[in-house]
Amino acid sequence: MSEFALEVEKLVKVYAPRGKPAIRAVDGLSFSVPRGIIFGLLGPNGAGKSTLLRMLTTLTQPSEGSARVLGFDVVRKALEVRRRIASVIQETAAELFLSVRDNFLTYAKFHGLERTTALRRSAAVMETFQLTEEADRKVQDLSGGFRRRVQVAKVFLAETPVLFLDEYSTGMDAILKRQVMSLLRAETQKGRTIILTTQVLSEAEELCDDILILNKGKQVARGDLNTLKLLSQGVYEVAMTFDRLPEGIAADLQALVPLRYSVDQNTIEIAFKAEEARVLEMVSELARNRRVVHVEVRGASLEDIFVELMQGREAQ
Repeated sequence: MSEFALEVEKLVKVYAPRGKPAIRAVDGLSFSVPRGIIFGLLGPNGAGKSTLLRMLTTLTQPSEGSARVLGFDVVRKALEVRRRIASVIQETAAELFLSVRDNFLTYAKFHGLERTTALRRSAAVMETFQLTEEADRKVQDLSGGFRRRVQVAKVFLAETPVLFLDEYSTGMDAILKRQVMSLLRAETQKGRTIILTTQVLSEAEELCDDILILNKGKQVARGDLNTLKLLSQGVYEVAMTFDRLPEGIAADLQALVPLRYSVDQNTIEIAFKAEEARVLEMVSELARNRRVVHVEVRGASLEDIFVELMQGREAQ
């Protein structure tokens, strides 16, 4: 069996809508993913992330190139791939006319679990995902957020070596999201490989061991967080808290031409690109004639890296 969880070679997916120009949703991607890590796929809407996951999970066939999961080709050995994966794709629906409990038991049976084990694991995931009180309700009667919980919770019933998650945290509150993140880390410690997409960059920064950033179906950057930060040398984040929010602060922030900024009560956060010697000057400009309670200067976050890379691509 392959030493890699994923092997992708010159993968292409072209859509040709009738009467419209062809769209290369995935455009010549090549990469491999070792086993036992959390691998993040990041990119703006339309970057090709979901299309890539659909090919890797055998839901869509590539136009060109190849992809293998644990050494099995996603086209020629699709059944072998499906036996080794669990997935939560954005448009994946739970069984709407079954209860939450029956959704779990049906999924467990599909994966070959005997009933006693299925009942035990179902009870555990319902407790974790705060679904116990909803156990006897039909999924069609749940809110969109609770339906999403059912979809995500199901994959923790099986013990497949590879797990695909597309925007898994949609509809989760902060506490539940934190619990699920801990669950995902625990799964990799057991040797499971997790491939996820997310629009919440702080999740990717905290969870992912390796990250691939896509735009328009192509690779923009690849590496762990430290490697990606080297791409944004000279990007800094500054957080400043004032005794009260100064008048005109928004205009002053905009004048610094930031990558991004936010204002929350008496605290501002701003990210910008500048020479190191210029950073303290910029902080001093913002603090002039104002009472500052707290100042913190940090290096680039994943969000800063992402914004800079996307802006760079748009400028090309």
